[in-house]
Amino acid sequence: MSQDSAARLRAGVAGTSAVMEAVVKIDDVATFETRAGNTRYVVRDADGNEYTTFREPIGEDARRLQGSRARISYHENQRGRYTNVYLDRVEAAPEEPTPEGGGGPGADPDEAAWRTAVEAAPWLVGESEPHDEVPPEELFEKLRPFKELVAEDIEDDEDS
Repeated sequence: MSQDSAARLRAGVAGTSAVMEAVVKIDDVATFETRAGNTRYVVRDADGNEYTTFREPIGEDARRLQGSRARISYHENQRGRYTNVYLDRVEAAPEEPTPEGGGGPGADPDEAAWRTAVEAAPWLVGESEPHDEVPPEELFEKLRPFKELVAEDIEDDEDS
């Protein structure tokens, strides 16, 4: 192989991007028959982005995962003024985790409120950078009213 062709292989074909990955929710998978008789799969994610593949196994995997989160690999190909986005791989992705410390549905408001109070403790005690140790009883007495307010706020939010 010549040095020139090796460089082209490393750089990729002109107009083609490197393979990219994303985790998306697949909203729709449509199929179209081309003039040549091939099947083109167009996968649309929750953000409205479209990915195309002519590979049946990839298209069928996308169809099976419709309505779910999926990890995809894709690349872009520039042709004139158009950019085609080709789907290279699709696989199931785990459901989105509840944010750390967040009060997602079913989360305990008291637990979330305590986490919030502990994070705010330096400011509730009077310093953002504490210099002296605060006795546990004093810390508890300062945190508890704040925790109660946060818990009430979370419960009020869940009720509305």
